[in-house]
Amino acid sequence: MSDRYTVDDLIYLMERLRDPETGCPWDLEQTFATIVPHSLEEAYEVADTIERQDWPHLKDELGDLLFQVIFYSQLGKEQSLFDLHSVVDHLCGKLVRRHPHVFPSGQLKDDAGSITIDQQAVNAQWERIKEQERASKDRSRVLDEIPANLPAMSRAVKLTKRASKVGFDWDDATGILDKIEEEIQELREAMQQGDLESVREELGDLLFVHANLARKLSVDPEQAVRNTNLKFERRFNHVEDKVLASDKDWSEFTLDELDAWWDEAKQIEKSKK
Repeated sequence: MSDRYTVDDLIYLMERLRDPETGCPWDLEQTFATIVPHSLEEAYEVADTIERQDWPHLKDELGDLLFQVIFYSQLGKEQSLFDLHSVVDHLCGKLVRRHPHVFPSGQLKDDAGSITIDQQAVNAQWERIKEQERASKDRSRVLDEIPANLPAMSRAVKLTKRASKVGFDWDDATGILDKIEEEIQELREAMQQGDLESVREELGDLLFVHANLARKLSVDPEQAVRNTNLKFERRFNHVEDKVLASDKDWSEFTLDELDAWWDEAKQIEKSKK
């Protein structure tokens, strides 16, 4: 007998946690809706671990994320909706269907041999198959099925990408840059008027256009901002170290003095590249 736990063991563990008589009180209280915040948190923890290249802890974080799938599957089984096996079956079928360049026979296990196809053709084929899948679900509108609870910038990218499929798009990024300048001017006017509601709306428009620009440049805006957050944190920590080393309070320094240390941090980073 192997001393390593398996996915079947994990399914059994989940069943025990949800046992009405001997299970865990917290797990028994959970529903599909209450688990969602935990799923989002675990997904972000996986992303954070990868971005920090914390490989020793990635296995742990991936396990936590996998547990979310196990939890949902147990809830589905209890309500006679689905179980983990049907989730896996549906996933494998979908991935085989979306990769005809790898599985030309439509079967997971075949002797297809090596197939040569370029990345651009693969991407176009992937989108074409997904379009067919959406059509089979009797969705009538272009923007249907884009999840409303995605991070706002990610959803903005998906909305504009989907709209671009029917020709609603700029020819190149230059047009989007012009739109950004237009939105900045509208934001300035709203700020001058002191209209908070208009400021909120115009700022939202500006952020949306930036997300569209990121899509046009093939940049993930969420990833780009996460990287900038990390960069800001590194540089600010350098400034803070200087303040702490001075034995003075933050209020004793001018913004120019603090900014000089910020520039110093930038130079240090450049010298390490």
